[in-house]
Amino acid sequence: MSRHGVRVGQNLVIDQLAAEDGLTPGELAQRLGVTTPTIVKMAGRMESTGLVTKRRDSKDARLVRLHLTAHGRAVKAPVDEERRLLAERATAGLPRRDLQELEKSLRRMVANLEEIAPTPEDVADP
Repeated sequence: MSRHGVRVGQNLVIDQLAAEDGLTPGELAQRLGVTTPTIVKMAGRMESTGLVTKRRDSKDARLVRLHLTAHGRAVKAPVDEERRLLAERATAGLPRRDLQELEKSLRRMVANLEEIAPTPEDVADP
C-alpha cells in the first residue's frame, strides 16, 4: 500500500469514507473499533498527504467531518487490489476447507477479545 501513499490502517479509513463520506473521527473510531484519538492522529497524517480533508460540520461547528479527496478516492481501487493480492499470496496452496476453518477460528478469536476489550468510556475514564 505504501507505493500508493497509504499506510496500513489508513486503508480502513478510506474504505469507510468511500462508503459514507463526511464521518466524524468518533464515528470512524466506533466503526473501526479503535479510539477517537487514534483516528484524529491518523486523519492528520492523511490530510498532510492529501488523502482526506477536515471540514467543520455545517450544523454543529464543534464537530469535524472527514472527507476523501480526489486523490483519496483514486487510491482506493489500487490499494484494494494490493490487499487482494497479498491475501492471495498469504493463502496460496491452502485448501478451501482449511481457509474456511481458519476464518472461523479467527472470527472466534476476535469475538473472544471483544468480550474483554475496554469500552470508549473505559479509555476516557482511567
